[in-house]
Amino acid sequence: MAHTPARDPLLQPDPATDHILGLPTARVTIIEYGDYAAPACAQAHGAIGILMREYAADIRLVYRHFPEVPVHPQAELAAEAAEAVGAQGHFWPFHDLLFAHQDHLKEKALRDYADRVGADLSRYDHEMRDRVYLQRVQENIQGGRHLGVRTLPCIYINGQLTDVSFGMQLLDAAVAREMVQRA
Repeated sequence: MAHTPARDPLLQPDPATDHILGLPTARVTIIEYGDYAAPACAQAHGAIGILMREYAADIRLVYRHFPEVPVHPQAELAAEAAEAVGAQGHFWPFHDLLFAHQDHLKEKALRDYADRVGADLSRYDHEMRDRVYLQRVQENIQGGRHLGVRTLPCIYINGQLTDVSFGMQLLDAAVAREMVQRA
């Protein structure tokens, strides 16, 4: 495991710009940089979901976009759509749908998912047409590059980079270790 100094402001959740699930009083904060089209990110999504249910009030999740456009050309548009829907208060259900339907991230499917979670489609269409949230997605990518994100998913647990490239059991072990240390 590599270590990134926890004092870097990017390793602290920012309620003004981040999508945060969980309580601010949680003992463990997971910051994930991900790509909606990456199979490894879908695997991490499932594993993090289990941890969120298992530890409930003790974990909070911060999700940031890091679409790898050369590998997954539809991932950037999916990230923009997540931001558009998130601006209407539906980020997390939409986020779950994107991972559940990872092979279907074209424009029409994204709009259908937005409708399914209850987004205002007129607003969604306008914002997507004008690419209102492209800058936010690009800022997430720049932040990830600043932190040295190289592979996805890139996960930080309480400011510590956690290498999950060899399996999600490492994520579970890292969270369990933090729970004990912060008990």
